[in-house]
Amino acid sequence: MKQWFFPCLYKTLVSACLLACFAGALHAQSTGSPVANQSSWDVVKTASNERTQKLLNLAKNEGGSVSLYTSIAEKDLKIIFDPFEKKYGIKVTTWRASGDSVMTRTINEARAKRYTVDVFHAGAVELEALSREHLIQRVASPHFADLMEGSLPAHKEWAATLFSLWVQAYNTQAFKESDLPKSYTDLLDPRFKGKLGYEIENVDWFVTVIKSMGEAKGIQYFRDLSKNNGISVRKGHTNLTGMVASGEVPMALTVYNYMPEAFKKKGAPIDYVVIQPAVARANGVAVLKNAPHPASAALLMDYLLSEGQVASATLDYLPSNLKVPSTLRNIKMMVVDPGESLGQRDKWKKLYDEIILKGSRP
Repeated sequence: MKQWFFPCLYKTLVSACLLACFAGALHAQSTGSPVANQSSWDVVKTASNERTQKLLNLAKNEGGSVSLYTSIAEKDLKIIFDPFEKKYGIKVTTWRASGDSVMTRTINEARAKRYTVDVFHAGAVELEALSREHLIQRVASPHFADLMEGSLPAHKEWAATLFSLWVQAYNTQAFKESDLPKSYTDLLDPRFKGKLGYEIENVDWFVTVIKSMGEAKGIQYFRDLSKNNGISVRKGHTNLTGMVASGEVPMALTVYNYMPEAFKKKGAPIDYVVIQPAVARANGVAVLKNAPHPASAALLMDYLLSEGQVASATLDYLPSNLKVPSTLRNIKMMVVDPGESLGQRDKWKKLYDEIILKGSRP
């Protein structure tokens, strides 16, 4: 009896432990516990030929939805995300606000350990701020190789989906084609005195133009422009574009290219020129580190960098994926450096307030 009782008991206990572990693993896969999440993150961080199918298989156990915080215009959300929802059967739940607002909310929720959002889409500066807060999960999207220069930071934690291009909109009844500026220096001509408008939040355009000229020369350029011809500062890009269309502001220096296009299609007397090198600002996408639906989040990011680019092009944005055609690709442009914007923010904001805001004319 004693010779076989303890070995049998040992085997029984081992079998019970193995069965318990196996049952636990099955439960983890069905409930989305850390064991299953680890598997999801492994796929998210790996580039392979089977990546999309693996992500889709994992996404089926994530509840059929993905949460997105974004600054994308309300009118564009359906156009961009409907094809994704139809293709993958995953509902995109969005909360939208300005870039600053979605960034602040994301950071505050993370500090409070409230992890409810999966994907973040906003401007490059806001994305870089999240990166510095260590909130972004680096992923391995196979579409990174197709993106235009300036779309991917060195750390590869986020990627640009589109570029918003600043252009110079003008009222066609206020300016003849022969009077339009062909360079930044042309704007110093007295014919533009009292006719220039500027959107109040465009510090990055101001900084990037200065950098293109050389810092000392660029700062002096804006001092001369503000002092001699005046700059009328207004709030809201759409608002400023409407003022150009109505003739209240004959020319706006900083509106996005798709805005005058929209007014022009409605018959307004407005058009735009692009002083080159033009300034473009990236808007991009990232998966958050504590995303509750990592596989669905990675699928959405991959979509926004590939098929979703077609929607961006139809909305008159410049798509970051070089495989998607755009007439805007022929424009020589400078891309805003988000690192510079964050690292030197106080310095540039002080100069901007002094030169642009204090020198503003109604």
